[in-house]
Amino acid sequence: MPTLAAPTRIDPPLPAADWALFLDVDGTLLDIAERPDEVAVPRTLIETLRRATDAFGGALAFVSGRTIAELDQLFDPLRLPTAGQHGAEMRLGGTRPAMRVVESPSAALRQTIANAMSQIADVLVEDKGLTVAVHYRARPELGDALAAQLAALIQESGETADLMAGKFVWEVRPMHRDKGQAVKSFMADAPFKGRRPVFIGDDVTDADGFAMVEQLGGIALPVGDLHTPRAAAFHDAAAVRDWLRDFVAGLEGGAS
Repeated sequence: MPTLAAPTRIDPPLPAADWALFLDVDGTLLDIAERPDEVAVPRTLIETLRRATDAFGGALAFVSGRTIAELDQLFDPLRLPTAGQHGAEMRLGGTRPAMRVVESPSAALRQTIANAMSQIADVLVEDKGLTVAVHYRARPELGDALAAQLAALIQESGETADLMAGKFVWEVRPMHRDKGQAVKSFMADAPFKGRRPVFIGDDVTDADGFAMVEQLGGIALPVGDLHTPRAAAFHDAAAVRDWLRDFVAGLEGGAS
């Protein structure tokens, strides 16, 4: 199998006041951990995000595979506009409550997946309510076999769920809902409407978000080595955090 060349790297642009900034979380803002519940959130990052939100007039949102409840807990006391579970649930701007956008795979299918995966050592099943994530970071050699097994379970169920690949994870999610659709929903609503959308993400699950912001005249800024036609703007999550920190520091110095 030929080795893919590392993507070209670019310097990320300086943020502009008219941006609507959309941020993936794991691998983009936070360093990847062995298990989802082991991630660490630097306390300085929460303050940086708060100040950046003010700079963008509130037009800064998380667009993540995590649930909104998880993100609120991780970034407490910050409560940003958020698309959780790849856009299956959303909290738009202002003080509006979170809402379920689509119906989840049935409880029966989620339980079938949990039962099947429990027979495989070192595979973690995370039932998020609207999506089910099957993590195999500890057993990367199982990726293709797990995909085939999950696809068969979905087919046998007769449901219209979708199987999505991520970094050492397969997610069973509702059809016709992705991060691109989440961005589109945000952009139709204040305070995002009329701004230039910018999406930062590190995984193939962010591809729909990249495509949507570009379709809307915005900018896609990949993190790490995604091997996509787009040039990588950030080496890792630490580089994204530094970029945001420098941005808000520049604001205080009058350099925005």
